[in-house]
Amino acid sequence: MDWVDALQRLRAQRTPSVLVTLAMVRGHAPRNGGAKMVVSADGLFGTVGGGNLEATAIARARELLADGASEPELLALTLSDKTTTEYGVQCCGGEVTMLLEPVRVVPTVAIFGLGHVGLELARVLSRQPVRLDLVDSRSAMLAPDRIGVPGERGILADAVADVHVHHVPVPESALADLPPGAHVLIMTHDHVEDLAICDTALRTDGLASIGLIGSRSKWARFQTQLREAGHDDEALERVTTPIGIPGIRSKDPAAIAVSVAARVLQLVEEAAVRGPAG
Repeated sequence: MDWVDALQRLRAQRTPSVLVTLAMVRGHAPRNGGAKMVVSADGLFGTVGGGNLEATAIARARELLADGASEPELLALTLSDKTTTEYGVQCCGGEVTMLLEPVRVVPTVAIFGLGHVGLELARVLSRQPVRLDLVDSRSAMLAPDRIGVPGERGILADAVADVHVHHVPVPESALADLPPGAHVLIMTHDHVEDLAICDTALRTDGLASIGLIGSRSKWARFQTQLREAGHDDEALERVTTPIGIPGIRSKDPAAIAVSVAARVLQLVEEAAVRGPAG
């Protein structure tokens, strides 16, 4: 499997990796400039030359993965019998510089309910490099005249997100189509729908987070009903409500959306360090 195929497969599996490129070679080295290798937490595809050179690159790549790094970095090595590293001596006589580029999994955010807040939240998150799922049981909320067309017109005209629109009469059914590690935000027009989505989300493996918009009294009622549906206290702790960062008192939809988006981005960063959900 070449490095292109390896990267595509790892991205499809939602597995973060690091692309290692032999960017510069001076003198003699095991491989010519441009050689590439893909490193995941437990996999390796391709080679940049073996020996100390490759072992050092692999170790550093896995440190970047463990740290959830997103910035590329350069790694320079001298291949000399006078230079000893943790992985021994490689005396080809040259010097190499490798470029290590983290390839992170594209995070998924699903908004259930495209009312006033949901629409503003979609507007903000569409400017982020995420997969963005927009779910509503009401076709009017998802009409192109309202939400626009991603990359073409309307509020999503300059979207960089990969936008998926789901008009489904039973919105909780869309949870089955989300990739592992998705962040779910529940804010429909109907408390019955919100409750059904909460219930199904708690029964769905692999979600990174579940956020519910609403008041303390709403959540108190939901907890009673969710316990009656078989969910214990540990399960209920997976639901965060209210959602958003603290300190934003405005109830304007745009302000709430900014607060929620900020918290989602924090969760995305935290999940990148922890690794994909199991």
